[in-house]
Amino acid sequence: MNVKQLLDLTGRVAIITGGSVGLGRQMAEGLAEMGANLVLCARKKERCVQTAEEMGKFGVKTMALGCDVKNAAGIQEVVDATLSQFGRVDILINNAGASWGAPVEEMRLEHWNKVIETNLTGTFLFSQAVGKVMITQRRGKIINIASVAGLHGAPPEFQAIGYHASKGGVISFTRDLACKWGIHNIQVNAIAPGWFPTHMSEVVIERNKEAILKRIPLGRFGRNHDLKGAAVFLSSDASDFVTGHVLVVDGGQTA
Repeated sequence: MNVKQLLDLTGRVAIITGGSVGLGRQMAEGLAEMGANLVLCARKKERCVQTAEEMGKFGVKTMALGCDVKNAAGIQEVVDATLSQFGRVDILINNAGASWGAPVEEMRLEHWNKVIETNLTGTFLFSQAVGKVMITQRRGKIINIASVAGLHGAPPEFQAIGYHASKGGVISFTRDLACKWGIHNIQVNAIAPGWFPTHMSEVVIERNKEAILKRIPLGRFGRNHDLKGAAVFLSSDASDFVTGHVLVVDGGQTA
C-alpha cells in the first residue's frame, strides 16, 4: 500500500462522542475529509444534528444521536443504532469530557464524581460496548482523548484536580486496554492535546494567556486543524502497528 491508501478511510464507520463542537468536531471533520461515515453523539443532540448535516458536504453518511456517556443503556442504544444503520463500527473516538475548577480543599464530591464519571468511566463504558463489536469483527481502532494534564501536575493557579486525575486515568486505561485487546487486532491509543481554545478551556486561557504561552515552545495555541492529522493517523491502516501509545499534540509544552 502507498501512503494515500494507508490513510484512506473511505467506507469506515466512526463513532465520536462529543463530536459536535470543539476538538470533537475538528476530528470528525478530519475523518469525514478522508471518507469515513460518522456517528456523532452528545448530550445535546441538536448540536450533533447540525454538525452531522454540515459534514454531509464531504460526501459521507452521517448520523446524530443524543447520549450521556455516564449512562450505559444510552451508550448501548448508540451502538445498536450504528450497527442497524451501518452494520459495523471501525473507529471509536472517546472525546466527551468535562471539567470543574475549584481548590482541592473545597472540591465538592458531586463535582469530582461528575468529572471522573464523564472522562474516565464514560471512556470505559463506551470502549466496552464498542469493543464487543470489534472483537467479533476482529479489527478496530479506539482513540481516547486524554490531555497533557494527565502527564504532569499544574501550578496552583490551575485548579482542576479532578480533570488531571481523570486524564491520567485515561492514559493508564489506554495502555492496559491495548495490552488486553491486541490479540483481537484492536489498536487502542490516546491523543493528549495541549492548549486548544474551546468552550471548556476559553475562560482559563483568557485568565492565564501569557503564562500559558510562555510554556509552549511554538508560542501559540492549537488551531482548528491541528488534531486532524493525529486523529486520521490513529484511525487508519497507517497505525496498524501502533497500540498503547499516547500521541502528544501540544506545541512542545511537555518537551
